[in-house]
Amino acid sequence: MLNVGQKVSELRRMTVGELRREYAEVFGEQTRSFHKEFLVRRIAWRIQANAEGGLPERARQRALEIADDADLRTRAPAGAEPVKVAARAPGGRVVTKRVEAPADARLPMPGALLTREYRGRTIRVRVLPNGFDFEGTIYRSLSAVAQAVTGAHWNGYLFFGIQAPKAAEAR
Repeated sequence: MLNVGQKVSELRRMTVGELRREYAEVFGEQTRSFHKEFLVRRIAWRIQANAEGGLPERARQRALEIADDADLRTRAPAGAEPVKVAARAPGGRVVTKRVEAPADARLPMPGALLTREYRGRTIRVRVLPNGFDFEGTIYRSLSAVAQAVTGAHWNGYLFFGIQAPKAAEAR
């Protein structure tokens, strides 16, 4: 019988090239990784799973169910409309309202004018309820305005010197 602990100790003493060959032998396919610790862990996991039988069928089925139910998108697609949410109010009525992200606390109120000197030019940007007006063009973010001005990617808050409320209070 194979001693898994002993095999893992042997793996730790192998070179990356040897680990890549061992990976191919254990998994039946080549790896793209050259990260020694990753290879050691993956090979050790497979050796242990082979020696002890891996996951029980019930656990394997449950994992597949969870994966099928998982919504893998963590961010809304660019340009997506806010979602309308319907909920049951007392009395069985349906209430619908728009769900929108709250405004960033660092931004001044709509109508405020942000001003910055850049290479001898005065940059003026008006804050709108849903964007920023710079020279008659509406931008979705301050970073987009900064990029239009400089031609390079900038963090818009950094470009205009806007700090988080807590950082401003600490000064």
